[in-house]
Amino acid sequence: MVAFNSIQARFAAQVARTPDLVAVSSGDAQLTYRELDERANRLAHRLIGLGVRPEDPVAMLLERSIHLPVAILATLKAGGLYLPLHGAAPSQRMQWIMDNAGSPVLLADAVTGQRDLPAGGPLVFVDSDKQQLTLPATDPMVPARLDGLALVMYTSGSEGQPTGVGVAHRGVLQVALDSCWAGDRQRVLMLAPLAFAVSTYELWVPLLHGGHIVLAPPGEFDISSLRRLISDEKITQLHLTAGLFRVVAEEAPDCLRGVREVLTGGDVISATAVQRVLEMCPGIVVRAMYGSTEVSLFATGSPMTSGYRAGRSVPVGRALDNVRLHILDEQLSPVPPGTVGELYIAGERLARGYYGGPGRTAARFIPDLFGEPGQRMYRTGDLVKLTPDELIDFVGRAGDQVKIRGFRVAVAEVETALASYPGVTQAVVVAKEAEGGDKRLIGYVVAAGGAIGVAALRAHVRQVLPEYMVPVAFVVIDALPLTPNGKLDRRALPEPGIESTAFYRAPESARQAALCAMFAKVLGAPRVGLDDSFFDLSGHSLMAMRLIEHINSALDAELLVADLFDAPTVADLDRQLEKGSQ
Repeated sequence: MVAFNSIQARFAAQVARTPDLVAVSSGDAQLTYRELDERANRLAHRLIGLGVRPEDPVAMLLERSIHLPVAILATLKAGGLYLPLHGAAPSQRMQWIMDNAGSPVLLADAVTGQRDLPAGGPLVFVDSDKQQLTLPATDPMVPARLDGLALVMYTSGSEGQPTGVGVAHRGVLQVALDSCWAGDRQRVLMLAPLAFAVSTYELWVPLLHGGHIVLAPPGEFDISSLRRLISDEKITQLHLTAGLFRVVAEEAPDCLRGVREVLTGGDVISATAVQRVLEMCPGIVVRAMYGSTEVSLFATGSPMTSGYRAGRSVPVGRALDNVRLHILDEQLSPVPPGTVGELYIAGERLARGYYGGPGRTAARFIPDLFGEPGQRMYRTGDLVKLTPDELIDFVGRAGDQVKIRGFRVAVAEVETALASYPGVTQAVVVAKEAEGGDKRLIGYVVAAGGAIGVAALRAHVRQVLPEYMVPVAFVVIDALPLTPNGKLDRRALPEPGIESTAFYRAPESARQAALCAMFAKVLGAPRVGLDDSFFDLSGHSLMAMRLIEHINSALDAELLVADLFDAPTVADLDRQLEKGSQ
């Protein structure tokens, strides 16, 4: 299937076929395939001049704009690999990744340049660098190979630090050129952060098929914004994490009308959400996807169309092109159909391994017992079973990793962050399932002297971990409960309570009372006062989208999710609504 030795070679062939088609747009700005190619070539020459050589990492801290695909293509054309940094990650985490990658060149833009940038090699602002404008618009023609690294993406690590996964050109091409994407040219919405694995789909499926990437505006978004984007930009394909898909299905499924295909996955998919979207959006295809960065992104898929009826679960489908699946027991023997086992994935999509981690690579990428000599299979850590229709049905995770809002989280890394706070002698993190299937992290700590400030502990963890890895609740206990054989007794851990951020102050008007009620409903709290902060009461971005949708509908308002970040208490938000009505 793959007849090219690199992503950039496949892109060059597409440029030759469709030079004048629009390749990418962001608001009023757009680039054709020829313009994107020429801009990337100039920046590639700039990177080569800065010393970038084959398989050298080039770090990226960029907002969504037309400069993003330019920077990525330029890095590949220079022979390098792109290393995304998550703009919402704490500075300490970004600096650790930069140091671990050997202080590479950093590409930033005017927006990200306003924050404290991590130290490293040369810094280039891609949207204002004048030197690249004087360089050739021709391809530097750096030799490339299929097994060369195209990107390194850092995920949560089980050893207390982030882990980088090295993905080869071969794997990206296998994903982007899979036969499941056959059809008309796409207008794909790029919504995910570049540091999220699904950006591989959002970038390379349209660009290597003559499609059109529509970049969502930077920053937080809400359902109203999503509705406008889909309608105004005539979006035909997009990906929503399982959690976001459920919120959209429950609150405003009609906003997906006109979309041909919506992909979802990253966690357990709500069957009722799938049915609701299919009923409300005639002609749409909902495609359940499964995979991870270790297999370059997607390994299985399952398209669902009208007539679908919700069952107990949503299978994640069958193997995609050139993927081999094995469901094995603890002795690495195949299990019978319908029996739960661990999923192992083999084939041409496997990542090269963990960046700078040969020991961890050897532990997770093991010899394929069912393939040719020298072939490997990836141990996913996911428990699955085969349905009577021979579809893969996801059951849960094995080990200490969980999925939180589509992101893979190793609880050991969260426990390390908690244990690093002064006065904490022991720390345990567990994932609990909340109403609707969301998983939430709960942090339990034992403190020296039996006392610790929860607010200060939360602030400390937020300085170390990205927002999705911060526990929604912290519980201080005298000692960890143990079983008779000395192991942690997770069932004996106390249930967390809702923490009030301030002395309770009751609402004083009908609008404040309505806001308090909506805050409490979304948060699952017994009551919320005027001075309680949404985010200190365990609120997160998906819940924020749901809350804003409720407020706008009930109060005929036009709030954005960003407004809630600026005004997180009922009193603050009430004042904002008052200003808006004047």
